[in-house]
Amino acid sequence: MSNWHKIFESSTPIRAEIVKGVLEEKGITAVIVNKKDPVYKIHGNIEVMVLEEQAQQALKIVENEISF
Repeated sequence: MSNWHKIFESSTPIRAEIVKGVLEEKGITAVIVNKKDPVYKIHGNIEVMVLEEQAQQALKIVENEISF
């Protein structure tokens, strides 16, 4: 995943899904990477990744258009 860039990180899966959904509505390809421990479910985070060439646009959307 060397051409992917992390633009959002959360411990809450629904927040990552919301960010992914908003980005996809804007035409940005986004994927969710779950780094939570499957046994304990308390360690690690869920990351939203976008292609490197879309990272700047995605960051602006996350910073300016999404609030929790």
